[in-house]
Amino acid sequence: MTDYSLDPPKPYPPDHEIAPGYRVVAHLRRGADLDAYDAWSEQRYARCFVKTPRPDRVGVDEVCRRLLLEGRLLRELTHPHLVRGYDLVQPAPGQPPVLVLEALTGTHLGALLRDRHRRLSTSDIAHLGRQLCSAIRYLHDHGYLHLDLKPSNIIAEAGRAKVIDLSLARPPGTCHPGVGTRAYLAPEQAEGDFLDTPADVWGIGLVLYEAATLTRPFAAPRGAGPEWSYSGDPTRYLQLCRVAPSVRALRRLPRPLAEAIDGCLQPKPADRPTVPELWQACTAITGEEGPRPGPPALPAR
Repeated sequence: MTDYSLDPPKPYPPDHEIAPGYRVVAHLRRGADLDAYDAWSEQRYARCFVKTPRPDRVGVDEVCRRLLLEGRLLRELTHPHLVRGYDLVQPAPGQPPVLVLEALTGTHLGALLRDRHRRLSTSDIAHLGRQLCSAIRYLHDHGYLHLDLKPSNIIAEAGRAKVIDLSLARPPGTCHPGVGTRAYLAPEQAEGDFLDTPADVWGIGLVLYEAATLTRPFAAPRGAGPEWSYSGDPTRYLQLCRVAPSVRALRRLPRPLAEAIDGCLQPKPADRPTVPELWQACTAITGEEGPRPGPPALPAR
């Protein structure tokens, strides 16, 4: 059993060589399992974003396994709306794995919604939906589900959304109950049932719902303390107890788009739209059927 002490180890200091060729510039944030750093790449002559297990979680096999899987996926999969993986430093005996990613200059969608406290426009919601559908369909085509879609895992950069954090990505199949982020779990994810592409459709729908309404319909009640935990009681997952209010009850949106978002949040996976159907609903708003045309070809010489 892991000892979560009240005095966890400090992150690595600036100029620490976190992996060969990578030196810490600054510690960015600490999660339950991982630390994130701004790091300098001596090979690329540029800053990178680095993820590695916390010093007190290096010996936890599951933490290292998830990071290694994420690294392999992000190095193999290249997509305009997925964060790019540069390097995966395999651990030497007693050393943690280090995942090196591109340094994104944008802000995550959760911070934009919270700090500005302003809903996205209808056009921006539709563009966001198209881009998320594009990335997630590409991931599905390669045999993986994301399973942790939420505003804090989407970076908004120069009008383009980039999905980050594939630490929970896995092929379709059954899972342990509650794997993922509590307020964003699909019902079948909360219960530990069979997971397939509709679980990610739920995630996209919740992101668009929050972007449209600034509301998280399945978040813990306001003021809930640490006692608000699963504790073996499935009624503590609100998505198993109720259906999200229709988005049009909170925001006037074009009916086809609102119905598509509501459809994503249907309790039964079979009742949700497919990713291509959701993409088409967003396309009806943006008016784009495919990639925008590029500049005309230069004449042959």
